[in-house]
Amino acid sequence: VQLQASGGGLVQSGGSLRLSCAASGRTFSSYAMGWFRQAPGEEREFVAGLSWNGDNTIYADSVKGRFTISRDNAKNTVYLQMNSLIPEDTAVYYCAATRLVLGNWLMAKYDNWGQGTLVTVSS
Repeated sequence: VQLQASGGGLVQSGGSLRLSCAASGRTFSSYAMGWFRQAPGEEREFVAGLSWNGDNTIYADSVKGRFTISRDNAKNTVYLQMNSLIPEDTAVYYCAATRLVLGNWLMAKYDNWGQGTLVTVSS
């Protein structure tokens, strides 16, 4: 499966953005999905994960209660709704797909990655 992330941009602190990740291929619904991010000078980190059917989600503590991951298998798309954004959320955001049933916080579990979309939160 090939992935393409979009929806990044510049937003003020406290604002919202919704990222999208469009997948190619007819097997998208068999993949669990994840979002990761990488801030300048930092390592890539887990943000959120979602099971193949959307029933199970996991979040990093830093975004819990502010971000929501979801998917629409009919549209081959996974979303990341980001609310109450803070400057520390500034990063390039990547979507990723794994053959596992559930989303996972480990980067090594993911087989396919999108190209990333930049989110900048101003104070």
